[in-house]
Amino acid sequence: MSEIAIEFDGVWKKFKKGEIHDSLRDLIPALTRVAFSRNGHGELHEREFWALRDISFQIRRGEAWGIVGPNGAGKSTILKLLSKILRANKGAVNIHGKVSGLIEVGAGFHPDLTGRENVYLNGCILGMKRQEVARKFDEIVEFAGVGDFIDTPVKRYSSGMYARLGFAVAAHVDPDILLVDEVLSVGDMQFQEKCLDRMREVVEEGTTVIFVSHNLQAVQTLCEQTLLLKTGTVSTIGPTAKVLNGYLCEPSAGASSFPTLIEDISLQDIDGLPKADFSPGEKARLNFTVHPSEQLKDCQLGLLVHRATDGLAICDYNLPLSQVAAPTSTAIATSFVAQITMNLLRGAYVVSLHIYHVPTARYIARAHKVTNFFVEEAVSWQGVAHLEPSLSLRQELITQVSRKHDQRYRLHL
Repeated sequence: MSEIAIEFDGVWKKFKKGEIHDSLRDLIPALTRVAFSRNGHGELHEREFWALRDISFQIRRGEAWGIVGPNGAGKSTILKLLSKILRANKGAVNIHGKVSGLIEVGAGFHPDLTGRENVYLNGCILGMKRQEVARKFDEIVEFAGVGDFIDTPVKRYSSGMYARLGFAVAAHVDPDILLVDEVLSVGDMQFQEKCLDRMREVVEEGTTVIFVSHNLQAVQTLCEQTLLLKTGTVSTIGPTAKVLNGYLCEPSAGASSFPTLIEDISLQDIDGLPKADFSPGEKARLNFTVHPSEQLKDCQLGLLVHRATDGLAICDYNLPLSQVAAPTSTAIATSFVAQITMNLLRGAYVVSLHIYHVPTARYIARAHKVTNFFVEEAVSWQGVAHLEPSLSLRQELITQVSRKHDQRYRLHL
């Protein structure tokens, strides 16, 4: 069997804007144009556009790949080519192995059929035999958490129940290649954890996983390699941490307009080793170099952290540069280290820096989204702040307080 599970070789895919033929008068001219067209796979016709342009990559068997990018970049189009819902206009898509996927929530479900009937129907559509579906039925229902409603028509399911049942069927097909498109954006946090755990299991079993998601923390956790798409073209392919850093920290258009530069920004652990994944409460070092255009007297360093998924401001600190040895000459570049404690819960975060001159109330440097990091943990379900909670028996706490009180009393005597 080939070591290459998926290969895209110069793939192009085009669509037509507003291609709707709701009458015979519209349909006949359209068919005539197609029949006499000479460029079927070449140049664009009127109202056509390229959704994918010259896409090439290879995925080895057993690898987990993420595909990220802004809306409309072509991520779902790639998955539909892989699942053979669509065909490429140019280039070749080579797939080696059995493919299963959840491309759209509840794809293949019939709304008037019950959950039980749809499990069998969807399982057969995805290539399972009836005996195989029957053998895994209880496991599928338990995974989806819809046991009390399995004999209810799925049109009465909530969107979360719909998604859970659809993913449960797709994840139990035992495919060679599993395609997942944004399923984690529908389920609750507990179900998202189950999905990630299931995908880790199938990767460990040798299944190739293609994961399209805007949940960058999930991509970071699951995927070894990531493909970044922009406007239908490959922007970057490489290790996930490196690709996500480039995606989250695109250079700010206005950064170069400031006279002072902030460069060479990097995150490290407390021992000085490069790091992007941290645990709650872990200490980190943020290194950066300032190339000043003027003396940094009466200046403050602004340190801002935002959550990458929704832009929520986590912190906005102003640290006086006078607290450290600020340079007195504008010709000397100076390196700084900011110590940070990651009192945060799970999530993807981005860091921005600026230097603010207090007397004149002006910015002399600004570096927007210069680096990113991830916080990983498996205790909380949601939130931002890590409050370091601990659990003990109340009686033990009362005993400790009583002992301290007795000690104070004896010292007083």
